[in-house]
Amino acid sequence: MRFNSKEIKILSGVLAIWGIFFIGSGAIMNGKVKPIIHTNYSVDINKKKIAEAQAKTNEIKLKEIQLELNTPLSVDIKDYLENYENLDEATLKVLKLDTSLVNINEAGTYQYNIIYKKKKYIGTIIIKEKELPNVTFTLKKISIKTGDSLSTNPKSYINEEITEEVLNNITLDLSQVKTQEQGDYAYYITYKNIKYQGTIEVRAPGYTVITPKDQEEKKCPDDADEIENGCKCKEEDKIYDSKTKTCKKMESTT
Repeated sequence: MRFNSKEIKILSGVLAIWGIFFIGSGAIMNGKVKPIIHTNYSVDINKKKIAEAQAKTNEIKLKEIQLELNTPLSVDIKDYLENYENLDEATLKVLKLDTSLVNINEAGTYQYNIIYKKKKYIGTIIIKEKELPNVTFTLKKISIKTGDSLSTNPKSYINEEITEEVLNNITLDLSQVKTQEQGDYAYYITYKNIKYQGTIEVRAPGYTVITPKDQEEKKCPDDADEIENGCKCKEEDKIYDSKTKTCKKMESTT
């Protein structure tokens, strides 16, 4: 089919109009599609941020717990969570606590578990020896005769009154004392890694043992009176010997 020049002009005009129409439609379509894609992308990012925030909010963090010996374990799961305030009620309700590996009667480090949706979270419980009270001792100077036995009760060597709790945690060391030989010996008492030293005086039988307390209360023996410069024997034929602290019969000069 052949077109005359007039028909060709008309056809060209129509094609031009249609071309402009399709180009415009494409531009409009492109204008509409781009905002939709951008909007969907923004929504996806926001959803991701919200999900991450919720995950952090519901994150389970466990405490490291320290207890003294024989302290009962709590059954409240909140006592084991570092951030229980941030966990929702639905999460808290399904958490399961397992402390079956913890022995509260023996000092040591133990593991406990919290289970959430088949996932196990592991925490630590440290069982410590009971903290002992701080006390300070002063030790006695003990005097015995050779052959005498020594007490093994630390109370016998300490001036202060002590509780049973303190007594049960004291170590008494008498290993350096020789009860069969005269001499002055050191003994030791240890409490909370602090060592105290005392003295035990061992003397042969017949030797007058005078403790500091005796010296304070009575300076002279029973058969002597206390005078300004020492002691004077009550019997006229005896003289006081300050070295042995006894009254001796005067030797005859004839």
